[in-house]
Amino acid sequence: MSFSSLAITPQPFLQTKVQFSQSQQQADILVLLVPEKSGELNLTQWSRASRTQINRAIQVAEFTGKSGSKLEIIAPVGLDYGRIVLLGVGEPAKLSRAKAEEIGASLSTHVNATSAKRVHVNSQLISDTALNTSMSTALAHGMELRNYRFDRFKSKPEARPAQQYSWQVADVAASQARYQQLHALAQGVFTARELTNLPGSNGYPEAFANYAHEVLAPLGVKVTILGPEQVKALGMGSLYGVSQGSDKKAHLLIAHWPGAEGQPIALVGKGNTFDTGGYNLKTAAASILRMQTDKAGGAAVVGAIQALAGQQAAVNVVGVVPLSINMISGDAQLPGDVVTAGDGSTIEVGNTDAEGRLILADGIWYAREHLKARAIVDIATLTGAKVGALGSVYSAVFTEHSDIEQTLHQAGELVQERVWRLPLAGYETITKSRIADRINTGSPGAQAGAIFLKHFAGDTPWAHIDMAGDAFSDSAKGIHPEGANGYGVRLLTEWVQLYQQQAN
Repeated sequence: MSFSSLAITPQPFLQTKVQFSQSQQQADILVLLVPEKSGELNLTQWSRASRTQINRAIQVAEFTGKSGSKLEIIAPVGLDYGRIVLLGVGEPAKLSRAKAEEIGASLSTHVNATSAKRVHVNSQLISDTALNTSMSTALAHGMELRNYRFDRFKSKPEARPAQQYSWQVADVAASQARYQQLHALAQGVFTARELTNLPGSNGYPEAFANYAHEVLAPLGVKVTILGPEQVKALGMGSLYGVSQGSDKKAHLLIAHWPGAEGQPIALVGKGNTFDTGGYNLKTAAASILRMQTDKAGGAAVVGAIQALAGQQAAVNVVGVVPLSINMISGDAQLPGDVVTAGDGSTIEVGNTDAEGRLILADGIWYAREHLKARAIVDIATLTGAKVGALGSVYSAVFTEHSDIEQTLHQAGELVQERVWRLPLAGYETITKSRIADRINTGSPGAQAGAIFLKHFAGDTPWAHIDMAGDAFSDSAKGIHPEGANGYGVRLLTEWVQLYQQQAN
């Protein structure tokens, strides 16, 4: 077995540590959260000389506490800190969670550029206790999200950030509880990033499924992995066919978090672990190089299930990830072939590079038929047409169910993984086939993918999220490092809980 095909196992992502207290702690850096227009700073712990120096620096730098602004003071007089960083948080009541996370990410970048080992963050100028809790924990969450590194293939990786952060907050218990919820969410994002970043020869279907099992099972998630023979026996020819040209055949991952009674909510994620395009080969070098990210939808589903389980969320939710690898060989699927899906319907393979909807079709059907889901949301890097329509600012969402669309929109705005609804009406016949029940191509492309998938949800409330173009960051920005960014984990995690609350 070559090194590149060795199984990949989970590893810790963070070396930073976080604690909360109500008292000031010794540290190399003191970070003071400063609301906008706070005026002269006059903390009781500071000597007159300290106050004079710091307020003089504020005056000269014209620092106002504007959201995201920073002022650093080296070797402050009369204080046992090497540096003080005044961090502007604007008007606390108007600071969104997403903006606070971005400020936290910016702070982590600033701290990582120093040799500091201990950092104390003082939030006492945020007088409202609830705002103090929400802001402090959102900042900590943003710092964690930015500190992820994908370095498992570097022979000599750079040292990861390893600071100890102490947060001086108004309510220690509330802050700790909220932080634990966000920390669980961050762990789900990290898993999604890791799975998406894995090269095709490491993150192939069985390896992906096994990695997910190692992460999820210890949290109480019920994980089932169907191998290729089981996939075939269940009649899921649409899923099986995509991988038939590879020695690494199709799998189906089912991950169930039974946090509540009743029918489950189902999340179905595209897990095409590498996409050559099949015989409709991708010929652009830059495009095919990044095709390990074609499993980002499936990775988002695994990460969301991990986050919900880590939060002990009171929801009954199941993740379904159809796993394939789209390869070329003498046994590979050909353009024009006809396959039979799990529901018995036939599909003409008009383009082997439109494989995502083929594997999702059987995943959605399985969630409907075998898991009796009360609602299904699928997510995928599905079409270039979506990128042409919306770029990477929004994902496209297709649904006929306003309650799903509204809660997806609400979740997306909360975490800034935003969705924009595109129409289904008027496009019902664009996947009509001459020789089979339907074809996996059509125009316009984003609608064709959605119309194709809609059939397999049947009467179950359903939405399709096309996240093409959203899963990878070309450079580090905000809460995202360079590379896979874990898009969809936070959107789906928040959506499941909003949708559950609406049902209650």
